[in-house]
Parts: sequence; C-alpha cells; structure tokens
Amino acid sequence: MQYYFCIVFIYLQLLFHRGGYGMKKKVISLMLAACMVMGMTACGSSASTADTQPAADGTTSETQAATTDAAAATTESTGDKELAVQIGPDPETIDPALNSAVDGGNMLLHAYECLLIVGEDGTLQPGQAESYEVSEDGLIWTFHLRDGLKWSDGSDLTANDFVYSWKRVCDPEVAAPYAETVLGMVKGYDEAIEGNLDALAVTAPDDSTLVVELANPCSYFGSLAAFATLSPVQEATIEANGDAWATAPETYVSNGPFYMTEWVPGSHITFSKNPYYWNADAIKLDRLKFVLMEDSNAAYSAYQTGEVLLIKDVPTEEIPSLEGTDDFYVDPIIGTYYISLNLQNEVFQDVNVRKALSLAIDREYVASTLMQGTYTAAGNLMGPGWMDTDGTEFMSNANGGKPYIDTTNFEANLEEAKQLLADAGYPDGEGFPTISYTTNDAGYHKVVAEYLQQAWAELGIDLQVNIVEWSSFTPMRRSGDFEVARNGWVGDYSDPSNMLELFCTTNGNNDGKFSNADFDAAIDTSRSTLDAAERSTALHTAEDILMDQAGCIPLAYYNDFWLQSSKITGAWHSAYGYWYFMYADITE
Repeated sequence: MQYYFCIVFIYLQLLFHRGGYGMKKKVISLMLAACMVMGMTACGSSASTADTQPAADGTTSETQAATTDAAAATTESTGDKELAVQIGPDPETIDPALNSAVDGGNMLLHAYECLLIVGEDGTLQPGQAESYEVSEDGLIWTFHLRDGLKWSDGSDLTANDFVYSWKRVCDPEVAAPYAETVLGMVKGYDEAIEGNLDALAVTAPDDSTLVVELANPCSYFGSLAAFATLSPVQEATIEANGDAWATAPETYVSNGPFYMTEWVPGSHITFSKNPYYWNADAIKLDRLKFVLMEDSNAAYSAYQTGEVLLIKDVPTEEIPSLEGTDDFYVDPIIGTYYISLNLQNEVFQDVNVRKALSLAIDREYVASTLMQGTYTAAGNLMGPGWMDTDGTEFMSNANGGKPYIDTTNFEANLEEAKQLLADAGYPDGEGFPTISYTTNDAGYHKVVAEYLQQAWAELGIDLQVNIVEWSSFTPMRRSGDFEVARNGWVGDYSDPSNMLELFCTTNGNNDGKFSNADFDAAIDTSRSTLDAAERSTALHTAEDILMDQAGCIPLAYYNDFWLQSSKITGAWHSAYGYWYFMYADITE
C-alpha cells in the first residue's frame, strides 16, 4: 500500500488493466481507502489515547469506552510492555480476504484468529473453535465455537460471522486471490464464485456451530480452517465502510490476541492487547509494534540502536560478519524463489524459449554465491518440507527421485539452452526482442536481477531491469503488468497442493497465467479422489507437466534469516515463514 497521491493513482490505473472480477468497483473503493489513510493522523503512543475501538456500526459508543477502560487497565497491570519488530514495509493489504503476502499474513496472525490455529510444534490446535468432527465420508466438517467469543469492540462473535466471512471470500466483487485454494472444495463453490453466494454450503445451525459440506473429501481442510484468509471479519464494519475498513484503526475490528490502535503509513502499525480475546490472560505484551521499513540498512540501524528487537530484512553485505553470532538465525521454510514469465506475451508462448531461459541460469552460483548460502539451489518447483500422501517428502518421490534440472551441471545446461533458443528461431538471440525483468529492491532481488542480465546475455538476449517499490510491485505482478518478474511462494500448509494449485488456469495467484488442460485435470483429480496413492500420482503428474512446460522458473529453496534479540522470549518462527509473538515476553 502506498500513501502518496502520485503513486496511488498510478497504482489505481494499473488495477484497471486487470479487468473483470468487479475490479472497477474495487478501484473506486481503494481510492476512497487511500484518501482515508492519507488523511489519518497519529493517535499517539499511550494506551489512554490509542487503545480505542469503534462499535460494530462504526460509531462511538459505550462499548468503545468500555474497551478503552479495559485496555488501559490491562496495560497498567502488566507494566506497559511494547515489543517493536520489523518484518517488512507497509503491507499491500491487511484485509484477510485479499492478503497474499507473508508480511501482511504475519500481521493477520496477531489481529485475527481462525477456527483452528497452528501451534509451535506445527500441529493444529483449537482456536475460535474448541473442537470439531468430520463425518466418516470426509464431507461434513462440524466446528464447535467457544462460549462467549467477542470482537475487539466487545460485541458478540458467532458462527454466522464465519458464514458471512467465508461467503465474502467467494464474492467475485471482492476478488480474493485465495478463494479457489481455500474454498474450491466446498459444495456450491462454483456457483458462489459466479455471484450466488448462498450456494456455498457453509451454515450456522446455531450461534456456536459451523457446518461445512465439501463436494469432495479434503484431508487437509483442517489446515485451511487455520489459514488467515478464512479469518472472521465483521459484516457491520465492512458494510459501513466498504474496502476502507481495513485501512484505519477506527474501523479495523478483529478477534485475535491484539487489535490495531495506530497506523502511521511508512512508520509503524501498532497492535494492542485485546481484552476481549478468549485467552487474554495469557498475553504478556501490552503492545506489538510493527515498524515499517523496506530499506534493510535502516532496519539494521534500528536493530543496533534497540529501536526494534527483531528484523527480517538483514543487509546481505552484513551476513558474513553475522554468521555464528547468537542473534543471527537461519531457519528453513517451505517455499521456492522462482521467476514468472508472462505467458500472454507471444515470445514466451514457445516452450523452447521458456526452457532456454531456465537452463541458462547457474542456480548453484545464485544460491551459494549471490545468496551467500542462505538459500539452496532448486532443481524442482516443490522443495524440502512438502509432504506426500504417504507421509514421505514429496520431492523424494518426484521425477523418479531425481531433480528435473541438474543444478550441478551448468555448462551442459547452458549448451542445451543455446540449442533450444536456436530451435525456437532465435540463434544466438538473433531477432529476440528486448525484455524487462521487474522486481523490488530488497534482500537479494536486485543482485539476482543483475545476474540474470549477464546469464541471458550469454544467449544473446537483452534484459532490462525494472526496480519498483514493494507497494507497487505485487499489484503490478498480479495485474499482469510485467514481462518477467521475480516471484516466490512460501507454503501456508505442508500439502503440495498449496503451491501446485497456483498454476491452475483459474487461480487468483497465477501471475504468469500458465494454462494447461492436462495440468488442470491432474489437480482436479487430486481434489476429488478418495485414494491416497491416486492423489499422490495426480500431484506428481501436475509437477511433471509444469516443469516439462517450464510454466515457471524455480531458482532456489527458501530459508528465512533474521536478527533477534535475546530479550525476546516465548516467540517462535514457523516453517511457513511467520513469527508468532502473541505469547512473547520481553526480558532485560
């Protein structure tokens, strides 16, 4: 999200290029939201001035005053603890239905709570639902909500709030990028995504019971019930404020351990302890402050001065001196750094061109040298951590146990790339148009872009690098306003469908617009079969097709690396790239 008028209007123009899914309506709403945020003033840092929440209808009320008093009392009793961390710049969005970025997701984890949650050990645990059961045929999931659940404004939260929220994810006017991924297996989804929201088989027989009927069994639906997209959102707030509801503390009603009390664009977003959270007594922090920085050097300086106690964006030039120190962490996560080619561009519609561009990249050099060993060279799309249906690692069963791309034999790969490009009609790059590579300037992104210039020059291809701000980057990529772009995916859960489904023709996160009928059919089989072995075969077939067609270009498997002060206790980092601060504490 960008809060300067010139950038806002450029961004809005870009969104119009996408078309469909009610985008014109969204653009108008986003314009209003941007104007609201730009006119917002800081609420101050003290609990007495910042810890306020509107009533459910967006107005000031006795409930708001009660919330303020309760929050102030909580702060006073616990010693006024504030944890400041840096996990990225201003998020593009913190609307649960619209977010698809890890930094935004990290904020959602603390502001909202789903039916289930992921515990420190990676297992599913009760969240807003204290229990659930699944029918013998795997089609009916029944969730039983805790008694006395509340929104952060003190109003009651019921199962009907989940019904509304899940139907909203399907609303074509909302255009939620995760809609198919999280609800595509629910009965009535196909009708709902066309506008008949009542067709979605999600019902609330009473205030504390949510019933979900699936069209096909989904063994990992419990993981989806813990995923931020399916967080409950308050209907009255959204109806009163439109898309602008998620842009200001006054309207950002949530249900998690914390609620938003201050947003100063380009500076910080502060969340305060939610006194109405069902497990509020276990929350030790009074405030959680996300310091918004895109520049890694600024983040590093803030860490050195103690302004923040954790930074995600560590300057890459500092890594050699930080390795081996107590506060430098490297932790594997489930995900892959890859390149998207805009397949609507005629030059990329030739599979030989796509394969040539892929094989001309020395992945071992990228991972070991450019990324300083913090990432691992990727010969598959699906890397470590993704689990097959038999409980073994998915990549060990892929392609006969061998990588699709031999990352250890670059010279041979380069020769093959040159031949493929010649076969496509571009010997030594002759006649190949100049192309552009779009990325944001953070971490290793710029050095990778500069390397690609050199690597593809070996094929005779002229690559121009287009560096854009993070706030503009993801909307541009999602709208298709690019030729080649940096991309990547961190798993939301360990089932391989989570990443493979990105490349389905209709998926909202399919930035490169890969479309292959056999691939779609394999994914459809994986969704509908009751046989675990058949499902595994279908998912492997999907990856086979994607890699054979070079539908994207995997570069490296992710690791997270960060700096964290020893003063932070009780926090943890997950294999999905999130930090969990809700039960954290600060020690001296």
